[in-house]
Amino acid sequence: MSLALFGIENDGVNLAVNLLVFFLVVVWLALVYWTYSDAQRRMEDPMLIGCATAASLFPFIGTIVYTIVRPPEYLEDIEERELEMKAAQVRLTVLEGQTCRGCGTAVEPSFLRCPSCMRKLREPCQSCGKPLEPGWRLCPYCETPQAQPKTERSPKADRSRSQRRAERAESRQGGRGSDSQAPSQPPAPDNAGQRTTRPLTREGRLSEQARRST
Repeated sequence: MSLALFGIENDGVNLAVNLLVFFLVVVWLALVYWTYSDAQRRMEDPMLIGCATAASLFPFIGTIVYTIVRPPEYLEDIEERELEMKAAQVRLTVLEGQTCRGCGTAVEPSFLRCPSCMRKLREPCQSCGKPLEPGWRLCPYCETPQAQPKTERSPKADRSRSQRRAERAESRQGGRGSDSQAPSQPPAPDNAGQRTTRPLTREGRLSEQARRST
């Protein structure tokens, strides 16, 4: 006798229903396992993997939700892309070392200058004279420490500095000239030594006339 899940008395129908339920349970368990394995290939955080697996325990709905929100790439694909990018950068660096950055002419590692545009490519060692890459502090051939080259000032910066100095000198001379050309104020009149003239009276006029007549 087959187990009657829904109270079906017909043996044939009951067997078909039991097989269908068994098939759905197997599919559900397979989806749970698929969700767990797929989350391991796409996620690094164990907590996220556990949450995705727990969500898949809800029959079929949890797996559908995980399929929608899961990361689009596998971890292996991300690592492979990063390795390809690093390899491309290495190849680009090698190609840049074999060509001039100024004109693109093919050069050799022993060249100090580009034969086409005369661009400075490398610095010679101060002891053995072999070409060194810019920024090397030690010669790998003779182990001689290298002095760092002084940074060259651009002519525009020197010209701007000379212009600033000239403007400062002109401003100083202009300030001194304005002080020397300032009009001198006339001295205040000394009223102490001057006599104040008073109007003559009639008697004074008569005495003045008599003095003139004599």
